[in-house]
Amino acid sequence: MDTQQIISIIIFAVTMTAIMTERLHRALAAVAGAILLIIFHILDVESFASYIDFNTVGILIGMMLFVSVVKTSGLFEYIAIKSAKISNGRPWAIMVMFFIITACLSAFLDNVTTVLLVGPMTIAVTELLKVNPVPYLITQILASNIGGTATLIGDPPNIMIGSSANLSFMDFIANTGVPSLIIAIATLIGFYFIYGRNFYASAENMKAVAKLDEKKAIKNKRLMIISIVLMILIVLAFIFHSQIGMESSTIAIAAAVIILLVSKEDMDEIIASVEWSTIVFFIGLFGVVGGLQETGVIDMAANFLLDVTDGHTTLMLLLILWVSALLSSFLDNIPFVATLIPLILTMGESGVDVSALWWALSLGACLGGNGTLVGASANVVLSGISKKSGYEITFKQYLKIGFPMMIMSIVISTIYLLLKFA
Repeated sequence: MDTQQIISIIIFAVTMTAIMTERLHRALAAVAGAILLIIFHILDVESFASYIDFNTVGILIGMMLFVSVVKTSGLFEYIAIKSAKISNGRPWAIMVMFFIITACLSAFLDNVTTVLLVGPMTIAVTELLKVNPVPYLITQILASNIGGTATLIGDPPNIMIGSSANLSFMDFIANTGVPSLIIAIATLIGFYFIYGRNFYASAENMKAVAKLDEKKAIKNKRLMIISIVLMILIVLAFIFHSQIGMESSTIAIAAAVIILLVSKEDMDEIIASVEWSTIVFFIGLFGVVGGLQETGVIDMAANFLLDVTDGHTTLMLLLILWVSALLSSFLDNIPFVATLIPLILTMGESGVDVSALWWALSLGACLGGNGTLVGASANVVLSGISKKSGYEITFKQYLKIGFPMMIMSIVISTIYLLLKFA
């Protein structure tokens, strides 16, 4: 191992430690690591830029801008209230409806945005019912990560994997969408036995929910109609992006531009609402991992993994799935996925069939976030919303529900992947 390899490993380790311990803001830690690589002449500006996945960055920016405009219409609040009314105020039915809403929205929107929209509505409805909102919020945490696993744009790890491996929207529907649907059904069955049989609300409180007026949630009816039409077109464009010859990032940015033009919303406010720190974090992280690629450390790690598994694809699949899930329960899955992507690409260049490994990485990293309260950003955000409203979700309380459910989801994923690829 030469000096540059050692330096790149040290910078990578220090950067990851700073991100995971939150000693520094993760965006600052990632950019600092990338700058150190340039200072030590491991990367120059051109090589640093070459490691940035601009397709991933473009999808994130485009979808963040799009959602920022759509939510001003009141569409998401309308959906939540309408669902509560359809449930006739029945506690278990509302839990199922909000689970489905959260999972479906998370399949197409950022998970954090989804829980920011659905969480407060959940608390408002459960307070009307005079039932504890914590079980509802725990189910929504799991729903957000399960739904995000299902599609190319549902979770940042999937965006990264899809862009790097040139996988389409339909590839994800077929390989992560199917197991996600099975896992969602199994999770709801589990929640019925944990919570569903114990819910009770008075007839008077259920009537109060049924009387809610969803129309009052609409802030801009014209924009809401435009948003619905555009969302349908976006999904179709993602599905047929290879046929129409457009990158996923182009579709996302085009959608953002169109809705900004037709909505006439304040540009400064919409642009300011984008999570730019997340974008900066991704750019810096690509550079830090690029340092390992530039010095050949990734090649060494790939060869080591091939030696350990003796080139057995099924063993690698199981290893990546379970290690991804367990680590992602406690650590940010984005740095982990960013590190494994070039590793799998390198194994592919060595002649190994890595097609199944992408799905193992996606399922493990995305579903693993359900293991603990710190496993994914949506978990932390929703627990924060709950605490501010006076309903604290403790780490231990969530662990008793989330970790067994996560293990169940990985067992289902294991069976699915083995049946399909082994």
